[in-house]
Amino acid sequence: MLGGVWNFVRRHRRKFIFTGAVIGGVVYLGRYARQKLKEFQDREASECLAQTRRQHHFDSNQRTCNVTALSMLPNLREALLQALNAEELTEQLKQRPPNKVEIWDELKIISFARSVTAVYSCCLMMVMLRVQLNIIGGYMFLDNAKKESTDQVEQASLSITPDVQRRYLALIQFLLDQGVVNLSAAVRSATEDLLKDFPLKKSVSLLEIQNIVTSIRTRVEFRCSGGYHDASASSLCSYLIPEADESVEISSNGEDALLQQLKSETEDMLKRSAFAFTFALTFGFSLSGDFHSILLICLDTGFTRLVDKLADYFSPVASENGVIQNPNQMKMPMAKVIPVMTGLVHTIVGDPPNPFIQELLLKDQVRDFAANVYEAFSHQTADQLNP
Repeated sequence: MLGGVWNFVRRHRRKFIFTGAVIGGVVYLGRYARQKLKEFQDREASECLAQTRRQHHFDSNQRTCNVTALSMLPNLREALLQALNAEELTEQLKQRPPNKVEIWDELKIISFARSVTAVYSCCLMMVMLRVQLNIIGGYMFLDNAKKESTDQVEQASLSITPDVQRRYLALIQFLLDQGVVNLSAAVRSATEDLLKDFPLKKSVSLLEIQNIVTSIRTRVEFRCSGGYHDASASSLCSYLIPEADESVEISSNGEDALLQQLKSETEDMLKRSAFAFTFALTFGFSLSGDFHSILLICLDTGFTRLVDKLADYFSPVASENGVIQNPNQMKMPMAKVIPVMTGLVHTIVGDPPNPFIQELLLKDQVRDFAANVYEAFSHQTADQLNP
């Protein structure tokens, strides 16, 4: 019987070998597939966890940015009140001086310039904070990711320390100091060119005031050089970052070098945006998502809300035939508009809750811009994490 079995195996040995190879291959492929599936699932879970952590950190970063912007409003308001002091002129008028007409003319210019400067400074501060906090937020997320990797222990020396964070975020203080002074001077000059000969007794409509504000913006934001209209994003950015002093040597200290890198990346982002916006404006291209386009969106929103607030004082009244007059057709003497414009700074940069700044902080375009900045500085490929 054993001989018969042996003869059967010998006659069909190729079939047995082939069957064994197939079965072995199937078993091997099954194990290989299970291993790869497990690796894929682990990788997907790791990426999902990393994305969840990144999203959580980003959301927390945006809340920090909102709180920081709101906390800076009192300092910004104080800087505006000092740079364009309308209250001092108001006190002088209460003394009934002989030159009250000249004081009223000065107050007219100061009141418009201060409200316009308030909108500019709010928008600049808010967008700049978005850039700074998301750049440093991206770096901090990357630091945490590296510290969790056993292969990246040597990178700890390049971490964003609390001192580097403090010194980098202190850049925004330039806007509150010299930036507001320079900006208010530029806006005041543009306002004076437009309103210096405007009679105090002349009545103006809401639409005319809107045109005045638009004309001030045009003089501040755009300049003509060599026959070309240049969007002065670079000049607006000059109110955010001081000019670099080339005579100052860059320190080789690790923290100082890292701080200089953060400053350079911030300035590079602003300047590249300025060039891109000017290029798009010149050749008619559509551009969205860069610093200047987001700043422009915020400025448009801010000045629209400024005019909307003025509209509250142009209350519609019923005519003799009972027809309600359109607010846009109503007029008010310039002398009555001045006190309204003077007080608007307390609305624009007022303490929380502040609907004006809140609308800017919560705009979808601003959040998308913040996400792009954060992603650019928090993204790290697997090869970089595991060289």
